[in-house]
Amino acid sequence: MIALTINGREHAVDADPATPILWALRDTLGMTGTKFGCGAALCGACTVHLDGEAIRSCSTPISEAVGKAITTIEAVTSGTDRVGAAVHAAWVKHDVAQCGYCQSGQIMSATAFLKSLPRGKQPSPAEIDEAMTGNICRCGTYARIRAAVADASRALV
Repeated sequence: MIALTINGREHAVDADPATPILWALRDTLGMTGTKFGCGAALCGACTVHLDGEAIRSCSTPISEAVGKAITTIEAVTSGTDRVGAAVHAAWVKHDVAQCGYCQSGQIMSATAFLKSLPRGKQPSPAEIDEAMTGNICRCGTYARIRAAVADASRALV
């Protein structure tokens, strides 16, 4: 059994230490908000936070998460996370989602980015684009994603 802290709660996972975090979340724990996209850490659909940093859960083994905090989309959009709530509200306001498949990973990347900024800092469009690089949206809603991240950062001032 491997002890993992996920969304502030302890979980015992009966899996090989090399199992990717994604599969422990989805298959073992039934937390399906984190999506499988490419399986090669290229698309961003599987993004979660590990000690506050956005990581690709499809390529990060659970052994790397022992003693660290995993945060998933379920916690970020629960309404108790200030930055997550601002990002979620901006996503709705800007009608970002089309098919929606990439959205949990996009929101996780945006939330980690905004949390990394000094309080009150407004990121430039180029900084937003750089932070969101690696999160692929098949529907091409990048302009709406950029607008939503900018809007969320203004709401956090």
